[in-house]
Amino acid sequence: METLKVPYLPTLDVLDLSSINFVMEEKAYRGFINVVNWQAYPYLPVAIFDIARGSKDLYLHFFVRSHSVRAENGLDSSPVYQDSCVEFFMKKPDSDTYMNFEFNCLGTCDAARRRSRLEKDSLKPDEYARIRRSPSIKSKPFAEKCEVTVWDLTVAIPFDLMGLDADNLPEKILGNFYKCGDACMRPHYLSWSPIDLPEPDFHCPGFFGELYF
Repeated sequence: METLKVPYLPTLDVLDLSSINFVMEEKAYRGFINVVNWQAYPYLPVAIFDIARGSKDLYLHFFVRSHSVRAENGLDSSPVYQDSCVEFFMKKPDSDTYMNFEFNCLGTCDAARRRSRLEKDSLKPDEYARIRRSPSIKSKPFAEKCEVTVWDLTVAIPFDLMGLDADNLPEKILGNFYKCGDACMRPHYLSWSPIDLPEPDFHCPGFFGELYF
């Protein structure tokens, strides 16, 4: 199980989301999504995340370098895991539910409150609208392009959307970070905290790492 400390950076609250990358790169916690859990899927693109918090939001900055890029899903609540995708899953330690936040390289999001992979309550449109996103790739959806591509994505997720009180955060939450592309020509399923299961499965809170505030 991996652990990390989420730094508090109040500067993030006063900057436009599109301009915080330099702050995140210098002062946020940096982690690597580089665990190949299933040898049947050995492809290992570069995938990095930076994480920090402001007064009301959790900030994530993802950086990816891969041999191709896919973004066929352009509407929230669509299956972005099929595309060039990065993901953040979290749960409160005493909760029986968890949340998934999945983003393709355009910033299209699929998120839900879940009891399991199949039992979920997807976010409502007004909740999706509260997740701020700033992708480096700004275009309409497109089929997979077989070319070396570097892209990044910055997101801000309100703490209350995750069921957390921003003024009284717990000592820690549990979570994991993923890089995947189920429908890409080189499917891959990478994680930050290792997963000891026989087949690819990100919906496994038992293998979440610890994120301390």
